[in-house]
Amino acid sequence: MKITFIGGGNMARTMLNGLFGSNLVCPDDVTVSDVNQAGLESIKAEYGVNTTGNNVQAVGNSDLVVLAVKPQNLSVISAELAGRLEPNQLIVSILAGINLGKLSQNLEHNAIVRAMPNTPAQIGMGMTVWTSSAAVTNEQKETAQNIFLAMGEALYIEDEEFIDLATAISGSGPAYFFLFMEAMVDAAVKSGFTKETATRLVLQTALGSVNYARLSDKGLAELRQQVTSPGGTTAAAIQVFEAENFKSVVAKAVACAHQRAKEIGR
Repeated sequence: MKITFIGGGNMARTMLNGLFGSNLVCPDDVTVSDVNQAGLESIKAEYGVNTTGNNVQAVGNSDLVVLAVKPQNLSVISAELAGRLEPNQLIVSILAGINLGKLSQNLEHNAIVRAMPNTPAQIGMGMTVWTSSAAVTNEQKETAQNIFLAMGEALYIEDEEFIDLATAISGSGPAYFFLFMEAMVDAAVKSGFTKETATRLVLQTALGSVNYARLSDKGLAELRQQVTSPGGTTAAAIQVFEAENFKSVVAKAVACAHQRAKEIGR
């Protein structure tokens, strides 16, 4: 299988790590195309893949083409590739907010997978939510699923409408957790801990909590209640969160991200 990446940024590198780590392809079968020559030289040195600055040349003999550019660059990419893709080539798009219909129309191509990975994929702990157009074969779906599984977990959904919602949850979600951990570190430092100690406490607490939740057969609310003894320290903190409408703030933030994903698509 020959794969081309249009765009050589962080997510392209993440996918390359997954592909080579799982031995799905060899470097000779991968081409990365980008306008950033310094970036291409770095990728070639690190992965040994083929590189080019010519998108049309890059997709020539590929079985699968990954669009790993910013959404606003779709028009430029489409102007180059429209009418030049073979019907049996699979397009995998990780462009936030751009739906299958728009991708198909702009690229003049039918076999398209739309996916939303997230940054933990860089360490093989990602969450990718994806869907596909009707023209994608079962064999192509299996290929796409294997690529996404190489980066962590993958979830296929039939209804494309949920991709934008997944963008607001799992796509943007790591930033929400980073923000919460950042706030906890800042609070701990303000109260007297060194930043190094505070960061160590917060990161291990977050990691342990996630793994505990994954291994437990109890729901998140029940797990929270187990830690929250009546009249105790945790209860005092939870009361503050509730008084400040913490859940409402989170819901509003997710809704805004969801709406923005829709706006980008339009």
